Amino acid sequence: MLPSRLLIVYLLFSTTLLLGQSQSVLQKASSDAFMITRMADKFHVKPKIVNEEFSNDVYKAVLKRLDDTRLLLTQEDLNKLEPYRYTLHKEILGKKTRFLQLIINIYTERLQQADTMAENILKLPFKYSIAEKYTVNEDSTNPLNVAAMRLKLYKKLKYTVASNVVLVVKNCKDLIKQKKLIDSADNLFRKKTLNAFRLTIQKEQQSPGGIPQLICNDYCKSIAGIYDPHSAYMTITDRENFESQIGKKNMVFGFNLEEDDDGNISINNLQPGSAAFKSGLLNKGDKIIAIQWEGAKPIDVSKASAEEIAGILEQNNHAKATLTIVKQDGTKRQVELAKEKETEDVEDNKVKSYLLKGDKTIGYISLPSFYEDWEDKVSINGCANDVAKEILKLKKENIDGLVLDLRYNGGGSVNEAVDLAGIFIDAGPIAQIKTREAKPYTLKDMNRGTIFDGPISLLVNGFSASASELLAGALQDYNRALIIGSPTYGKATGQRILPLDTTIDLHKKIIDTTSPSFLKLTIMQVYQVSGNTAQFKGVIPDIILPDASDAYDKKEKNEPFAIPANKTEANKYYIPCKPLPVNMLQEKAIVYKNEEPYFKTISEYINQKKIKPAKKDISLKMEDFIKNLPKDSTSEEDDDDDTLEFNEIKKEHQLYSIQLNKYETERITTNNELKKIEDAYCVYLAKDPYLRVAYRLMLLMNK
Repeated sequence: MLPSRLLIVYLLFSTTLLLGQSQSVLQKASSDAFMITRMADKFHVKPKIVNEEFSNDVYKAVLKRLDDTRLLLTQEDLNKLEPYRYTLHKEILGKKTRFLQLIINIYTERLQQADTMAENILKLPFKYSIAEKYTVNEDSTNPLNVAAMRLKLYKKLKYTVASNVVLVVKNCKDLIKQKKLIDSADNLFRKKTLNAFRLTIQKEQQSPGGIPQLICNDYCKSIAGIYDPHSAYMTITDRENFESQIGKKNMVFGFNLEEDDDGNISINNLQPGSAAFKSGLLNKGDKIIAIQWEGAKPIDVSKASAEEIAGILEQNNHAKATLTIVKQDGTKRQVELAKEKETEDVEDNKVKSYLLKGDKTIGYISLPSFYEDWEDKVSINGCANDVAKEILKLKKENIDGLVLDLRYNGGGSVNEAVDLAGIFIDAGPIAQIKTREAKPYTLKDMNRGTIFDGPISLLVNGFSASASELLAGALQDYNRALIIGSPTYGKATGQRILPLDTTIDLHKKIIDTTSPSFLKLTIMQVYQVSGNTAQFKGVIPDIILPDASDAYDKKEKNEPFAIPANKTEANKYYIPCKPLPVNMLQEKAIVYKNEEPYFKTISEYINQKKIKPAKKDISLKMEDFIKNLPKDSTSEEDDDDDTLEFNEIKKEHQLYSIQLNKYETERITTNNELKKIEDAYCVYLAKDPYLRVAYRLMLLMNK
């Protein structure tokens, strides 16, 4: 052991070192915060004045990021922070750190207290016979003080445990047995709840850089986020995760995970050509709730962190895994995947095409995202070129029309969307872009001629966004494609990732690999050649079909700080094609829709979801938990109320068969795993009611 005098010196040195590191983090954050406002003032398409209103928005955003459930920060804490509510702009512009230091101290102490409180609360069995309620007021306000914080935490933990206990005892009618079941289940779920709660606390405390770095990052992210929903402060890791598409040639499923402010884990992007991409069943925004390795039981990862999920997925490179996912509209799917070796082989199919063989042969291509070739700036391996390759394969099969599926496609490269539009439109304007400069400039298809001249339909839904909307809007303006589905997301802005440097020139290529911080900034607004914009309202389909996305408010117009929509003048060089017979097709679509049972089901689902019951106080008595269970709840698996499955199609009602093109048929002949994936996707497509309606409309467009 160190002598006592040396020990004191060592402890003083360690404390000084930690304080120095913390101060360095604070100074960097204050500098970055200032740079965010300067860069936004110079480059953002709609900059904001850094004033009292700006301060209030940042203040609320920081608190929401740190304590969205209003559990950790007490009203006494807020009273200490309140002086900064309308003066944060002075902190930012003056590169001050007082607010940061204060909130770091408060938050660190509250986290430590919450950890201790949870341990003490969950040591003892809960008493489910006493009359206790978790009130709406408690849920929607911060606790008054630390004592009130403990009471709120106690009720939230009791509610969590009781919600699990009731599933164990719900079918037991014998009161004596029920009491024993409650006691044993309570013991089990108190332990599980404590482990999960502590994992959450440790995740905060043990994050890179600790609490100071965590809060400083949240502070800068809050500042960037109030300019619009898509501007974001990024660490170098954030940037790498956002841009990374190609890495080492490892065995991978081919998707990345991200965590939002609420701790929800979802798929961030799909690697083109990977197993996940080629499955056709995964999209950005999908949440993984269970993982099942072949021959093993499912692993519930609905509450796991991205790191935990990634760790499970890294356990085996050769066994197949069945992923249970929840789509953004609440529907569930099971997807079986086998890892594949990463490849940069340009011959590897990143986009897949199919043939719908019926009265006529219609080509089908699904495009989950708009990707570009990051390495080859000629972009010969971007998605536009890959789609073109598939169209050439389909043309050899003498297709009479083409369906391009953009459902759940959240966007990506604007340049690829322009190039893809050029496949179907002769040389001319595709979209208009407005930056800070006075006049808009035009994105053009510079190549004369088209790859496909036949009838086209685009399938879209409420999660088709950004580049998807650019393509759909352009083809609709030109009367070049029939848009089918539900109104799209409504994002018509463009972003660019920039190093934190106000001296950069946006007109020049920016190469920066040394900056530790970056800013993804909205620098442009996107308009259609007709002068309209998809911003807020989305692209309105020619043929509107109800979709589960209609039941939710997950649209650009509902996002805080979204940039309002406006119009610009139509491009004078834009010459549309002959109008499509939209009125006739709309009349027929009504008939086709009514013949598909799924659309009645989805319409009822939408109406049900739009009815939002008022929040009520929650009783914490077990007998009330049992009373409030759904009447048809008979097992732990009966929580699939939001599951929407396509109806099975009777053989005599099948409109077409799903087939691969000749090239793909030959390619999968010797690959049984790939054949199984293709067969599963063909079964899924055969049941898709949206595709069935599109096919029937395509038959009319061929007359």
